[in-house]
Formats: sequence, C-alpha cells, structure tokens
Amino acid sequence: MNLFPELEKRYTRESMNAREAQRLAEFIAFGPVIFQTARIMLRLGIMDMLRDSREGMTAAEVADKAGISLYAAKCLLEASLCIGLILVDKDTDRFTISKTGWFLINDPATRVNIDFNHDVNYLGWFNLEEALLEGRPAGLKSLGDWTTVYEGLSSLPQHIRDSWFGFDHFYSDNSFDEALRIVFDRKPATLLDVGGNTGRWALRCVDHDKDVSVTILDLPQQIGLMLENIKGRDGAERIDGIGVNLLDPDTRMPEGRRFDAVWMSQFLDCFSEDQIVSILRRAAQVMDHDSRLYIMETLWDRQRFEPAALCLTLTSLYFTAIANGNSKMYHSEDMARLVEEAGFEIETVHDFLGHGHSILVCRLAGGQ
Repeated sequence: MNLFPELEKRYTRESMNAREAQRLAEFIAFGPVIFQTARIMLRLGIMDMLRDSREGMTAAEVADKAGISLYAAKCLLEASLCIGLILVDKDTDRFTISKTGWFLINDPATRVNIDFNHDVNYLGWFNLEEALLEGRPAGLKSLGDWTTVYEGLSSLPQHIRDSWFGFDHFYSDNSFDEALRIVFDRKPATLLDVGGNTGRWALRCVDHDKDVSVTILDLPQQIGLMLENIKGRDGAERIDGIGVNLLDPDTRMPEGRRFDAVWMSQFLDCFSEDQIVSILRRAAQVMDHDSRLYIMETLWDRQRFEPAALCLTLTSLYFTAIANGNSKMYHSEDMARLVEEAGFEIETVHDFLGHGHSILVCRLAGGQ
C-alpha cells in the first residue's frame, strides 16, 4: 500500500510505548463519553472561559459562570483533565486549556466534525456493525425512512441539515479557488456538474467565467433545493438542472449533448466501486477526446498530515452506517483502477487543495 511520507511513518511501524498504547486502548473504550464531554465543554462555553481567563478558573468559578451545579462542573473538568483538554495548577486548583483544548476551540475542521458527528451520526453509530455485515445503512433509521441519506436531505430537521451541509461545504468550498484555476485553464464553454448539490460550485463557475454554461445533475429533490438556492443570483440564467437517479444504471447523462468539462466533486465517494464504474462509463458518453473529466476527492492516502487521514477513514464509516451502506473515502490506487476500468486515463493529479483534496484530471483512453 502506497502512502504519503507522514502516513507511512505513522502506519507502518509502532510509535508508542506500552503505557501510551494502554492509555489509547482505554480512550477507545470510553470514546462515546469522551466525545460528549468535549462537546458539552464547548456547548456550555467552558472552553472559551478557560481560554479567556488569564489566571485560570476554579471549579466553583466555572460552575457560577456557566450556570451549572458545582457537581456538574467538577465532573466535566475532571474528565476533561484526564482526556487532555485542560490542565490544572497543583497549588491553586485553577484550570487552563491545553494545546488539545486550543485546537478544539480554534480548529474549524474540528468544530464542523463535532457538529456532524453529534447531529447526523451519533445515534446511527449504534448500528454500524449491522451496516457492515449487511451492506446497508442500518443507522439511517435514526434520521428517517429512506434508502439513502441523500433522498432525505431536504426533509431533515433544520439543525441536522445545517450540520450535514456544514460538513459537506466546509471541505469542498475551501478547494474551490484552486479548483477553478485547474478546470478553467482549458476554458470550457460547457460544464456538466454531476452531483451538484445546492449549486455552490456552479455559481462559482458562472462568476469565474462569463461565457460558461453549467448543467447540474442530481436527485430531483436536490435540484429543487438548488434552483431555490441560485434564484436571483448573478449568472443563474446560465445554470440549468436535471433531476436524475444515477444509481439506476439505465439513467443516462443528458442525451445528445457533449460537454467540454465534466465535474464530480465529493461525489464518487458516495457510491460503491461497481456504481462508480457505471457512472463514469455514462459520463464518457457525453465527452469526446477534447473533453476532460475532473474528479475532486479527499483520497485518504494522499494527505499531507496524518490527522486528515484519520478523519477520512472514519468518515468512510459514516457512509457505511448512515449514507448508503456501500461507499467510502477511497485510496488513490482504488480510484485510479476504477477510472481506468471505465475507459479513462489519468492525465494529471493535483494534490493538497484546500483541506486535503486531490483533483484527478482524466481523458478518454487513447485521447491525444
């Protein structure tokens, strides 16, 4: 298995002594309550209080300022101390934040991940084993009665929908500036956005290039959300949408049309390997040898820093338990194999875009 340098160093040799390994094992055993403790410390503003206090705070001061009992404050602070979120002065019993606590407060990715896991995934994780064994999103029932989560996005309670889209948009949007330069280097006049969601990428495209026209393919429910989202926005007249279910192998891309660019951002990770090959083969039918396919994904093995790989491989299990039961964050070698099986060849790869995205620029096999 090929891995980028920091990942290879971490994943191919033992890096802990026995005591560190034992502590991590207990950290895993108490994982759910560790997560909730950290979330509540943030939710009640206690982490912010400790950060902003020059001399730190006692348990009684935390209880008073947070509006909770001394009992609750001591439980949270003592657990947070052992988790590693805070430190204590042995002489004054005053608590301050640690480096980990600082990241918990200030790292936007961490905050997005906490909301996503609490609001969208937490109840569904209970059914992860069932999902893995049966190949279906057994935890999705915690949100609603759908085959996949995508069918129900427009029906989710607002706070859950906000956390889902917050997670999705945080990772994609931070790559858009660099992605626009890559895609529009070839000056496409027509672009097919497959899985265009709420139209955020399409709006960026029509703003970036006043001559491009964008067609979005997505589920009918998503097309409705997209049309509402782009209404009245500059360039919206150059965006159209087609509601389709690409899980149906008989569903075609827009027949009789040819596109200069086909864009798939954080899309193929929503499908199984067989489904990816099927979708890519259908995309090839609206392309010619001058067209390019742009696949933007967070490939877990092509990450500059190890925490990103950790987040991505665990996000794979969200797809298992909640989203659809059969997709994942892919290793680049697996994605390359599927691209080639579908009749494409990879022309170039652009890594380290935004928060760890890569773009595979592909053309039809045999193209010049």
